[in-house]
Amino acid sequence: MARTWKIGDVSISQIVEITSPTPLAMLFPDATPERLAPLDGWLRPHFLDAAGNMILSIHAFAIRSKGTRIIVDTCLGNDKPRPIPDWSNLQTSFLKDLEAAGFSAASVDRVVCTHLHFDHIGWNTVLRDGRWVPTFPSARYLLGEQEWAHWKAHDDPYAPQAKHDSILPVFEAGLVDLVATNHAVTDEVSLIPTPGHTPGHVSVLIRSRGEEAVITGDMVHHPFQFARPDWKDSADVDGELAHRTRVAFCKRFGDRPVLVLGTHFAAPTAGRIVRDGDSYRFET
Repeated sequence: MARTWKIGDVSISQIVEITSPTPLAMLFPDATPERLAPLDGWLRPHFLDAAGNMILSIHAFAIRSKGTRIIVDTCLGNDKPRPIPDWSNLQTSFLKDLEAAGFSAASVDRVVCTHLHFDHIGWNTVLRDGRWVPTFPSARYLLGEQEWAHWKAHDDPYAPQAKHDSILPVFEAGLVDLVATNHAVTDEVSLIPTPGHTPGHVSVLIRSRGEEAVITGDMVHHPFQFARPDWKDSADVDGELAHRTRVAFCKRFGDRPVLVLGTHFAAPTAGRIVRDGDSYRFET
């Protein structure tokens, strides 16, 4: 059963592909148990397991706004060889779960990729008769113009094949719109620039009837980054810029009634950024 939130007239449903405990050291060399201990009171049990691993969720958000069906980030996808064994050649029920939430593949109008790393573009395509074809044939795929300008000349260092099996086939089908980092998808859903993790990274802002939510993308991978925005994230393309972006994000959305939806946050996934001394915490 998909978890769903309402922001005014907009509905946001979470479609989980996989959830797995992952060593913090995979992404965060600074995040030792000793340094995280002061945050244990609000990180456990949802975001750290008993062994000190982060609980990493890979999921999409399915949005209904103004009669438009929008998918934000398309996870890993089935049948795709990837460098992390638990994320490779998956066979999940993602599309059935998406349909059960009211989003059949044929009904999707827009696909938004916050950035073009392999775990955010996988269900852009499916394997049919030995070829990768668009999963959502009636949708326009909104890819960042600035983001694509970088990746068309580079391969994802974690999965070089991802561009060829998850991006280029959508271009070849004529379904891509290259958009600015402040693009309005509807008058309730728009992109906001949050660069650093990748050059053209965006988050997704939802506003309706005086209520507000924001989908982070990989501006943060884990809630502890609201408290320690300066700690290195080894997946960031530009670590210094990513740090500044996280600080600005907390200042903009912290201590306000804004629902923050973490793109890799395990359940309960959504919460608010609140002031905690000279820093912030994530309150669910």
